[in-house]
Amino acid sequence: REAMHSSFLYHAIKAGLDMGIVNAAQLEVYEEVPKDLLELVEDVIFNRRDDATERLVDFAETIKEQGSKSSVKKDEWRSLPVNKRLEHALLKGIVEYIDEDTEEARQQYDQALSVIEGPLMDGMNIVGDLFGKGKMFLPQVVKSARVMKKAVAYLIPFIEEEKRQNKDNRPKGKVLLATVKGDVHDIGKNIVGVVLSCNNYEVIDLGVMVPTQKILDEAVEQKVDVIGLSGLITPSLDEMVNIAKEMQTRGMELPLLIGGATTSRIHTAVKIAQQYDGPVIHVLDASKSVPVVSHLLSDTSKAEFVDGIEEEYKKVRERHSKRTQTKSYVSLEGARNNRIPITWKKEDVVRPNSTGIISLDPPDLETLRKYIDWTPFFITWQLTGKYPSIFEDEKYGEQARKLFDDAQKMLDLIVSEKWLQPQAVCGLFPANSIGDDIEIYEDESRSKVKSVLRMLRQQTRKRSGQPNRSLADYIAPKESGIEDYIGGFAVTTGHGIEKPLAQFEKENDDYNAIMLKALADRFAEAAAEWLHEVVRKKLWGYAPDENLYNEDLVREKYRGIRPAPGYPANPDHTEKETLFELLEASERTGIQLTESYAMHPASSVSGLFFAHPEAGYFSVGSISEDQVVDYARRKNMSVDEMEKWLGPNLAYDPSEKKEEPA
Repeated sequence: REAMHSSFLYHAIKAGLDMGIVNAAQLEVYEEVPKDLLELVEDVIFNRRDDATERLVDFAETIKEQGSKSSVKKDEWRSLPVNKRLEHALLKGIVEYIDEDTEEARQQYDQALSVIEGPLMDGMNIVGDLFGKGKMFLPQVVKSARVMKKAVAYLIPFIEEEKRQNKDNRPKGKVLLATVKGDVHDIGKNIVGVVLSCNNYEVIDLGVMVPTQKILDEAVEQKVDVIGLSGLITPSLDEMVNIAKEMQTRGMELPLLIGGATTSRIHTAVKIAQQYDGPVIHVLDASKSVPVVSHLLSDTSKAEFVDGIEEEYKKVRERHSKRTQTKSYVSLEGARNNRIPITWKKEDVVRPNSTGIISLDPPDLETLRKYIDWTPFFITWQLTGKYPSIFEDEKYGEQARKLFDDAQKMLDLIVSEKWLQPQAVCGLFPANSIGDDIEIYEDESRSKVKSVLRMLRQQTRKRSGQPNRSLADYIAPKESGIEDYIGGFAVTTGHGIEKPLAQFEKENDDYNAIMLKALADRFAEAAAEWLHEVVRKKLWGYAPDENLYNEDLVREKYRGIRPAPGYPANPDHTEKETLFELLEASERTGIQLTESYAMHPASSVSGLFFAHPEAGYFSVGSISEDQVVDYARRKNMSVDEMEKWLGPNLAYDPSEKKEEPA
């Protein structure tokens, strides 16, 4: 039965099975099912023989006759060499013998760390490969991680002692990390640095907003072995392309690692790797950084590893090219003719109780604490799962609970000692849409335009009845005669963070430094959630009787949306400049925009308020050249400049555009 379950799940997942309920303790690894049994089982599952059932029943009788022999067979692995026993324990999730086997392995190596780098990592690599191929399932991987954790916990005291004795404690290599120019986000980069340091790599962290020249000059001067680039906002993707080009110009050969929330394997393969002859590798998260760097610095495995990555990225590029060619787009005119079909009624529009820029008292930290959405907090720490059910997760539950408890202790300090000083600004303005633009007026007379927000529109060909959306569709068209409104906001909880952060960094306390930054980010999102509620219930007042729990707020069970410039529904980061001028945001909150339109302090959020009952989130996705040309004209920018800012959303390659005839 275990063999049948294993085979069925393996083939069903390949055929599209999304979810199943399994008993992880009785689930065999597909790769380890005996071949004779696997043939009999799959004859039944695929009905390959008329006598398949009889043959399997006969085989089952032979197992039955063996009786107690099965328990003897189960323990046969205990007679294997210790490295194979560790591998078996990791594959099967067996923890009973892990301490004694780890100790036996430690006796065979010069350093305790070598046990982690050797048999334990070998075993986990097999687990990762099988999981990636669908031959192991998540519950089994969870048990494997538990075994690994126990083995590492056993070895830590020995590793620390060896460090104190300076027993061959030379760094295995130097890794330079930097958040690229114009970007201020560094939590993920810092976590990668900690993980690499724990694995005995020397990490040189240049910080945030680091220009290309400094990154590459430092890499040469410090004689590093690997460069790692990080970025969160989409303009950082272009900056990474520029760095790769400069590395090629300088004739460098260092491996280049790419990481950050907006980065992807596709972008790395298609845009960055094409610019540089050296190894370019997308690193999904911190846990992948150690094996990647280990391979890159290995005399024996580097060539094979790099060749494998290059072959993989070649296939990624081919698939991407085919998808791009087969994807169908409509003209900008066609997309506009297929706008969201809203029937505008005066009763759907509520006049705000206050208009213009609204003075706000800074929100109270204790108040904001109640609005925190904890699920992204755990994702920051690479613990995947929704709050609060993550506490019950077999893999992450225990660690998630410890992390949450530590967060509560720090929150108490943040609130009581006022480590952070929140600031917020909000504005509600008369507005109407004209095509894909939103005009904002000086006052209720609507005689003078104060500002214009430029919106983009989806251009992928839609199924019948599906519109090509733009945020402008949620504001009443001027020709409708209906007087509509729009809101804008900017909040920050990053002021004041420098002092406690400097203290943690002085004490080499990476854990609490990362914790503080992660909580400051959560406070910023909480401030945006709090302000949106104040707007709905009081300032705009279109939902005065709203009474929602925090879980409802997290699930956005309210009327209205608050999309941010630079994100899927409004992917142009340059629109932040218009928003900040409209709100006088920098003067009122102290938030500054970098040259790439990242907000500083990093723990800041800005966006727009839409109140129409049908307003919802969506992704603009890829757009065609006709829209880029039109959008550049509307924004009074050159097409080349617009293509730079909208690079990730282009449905074409600007470098392949045909020259216009003279």
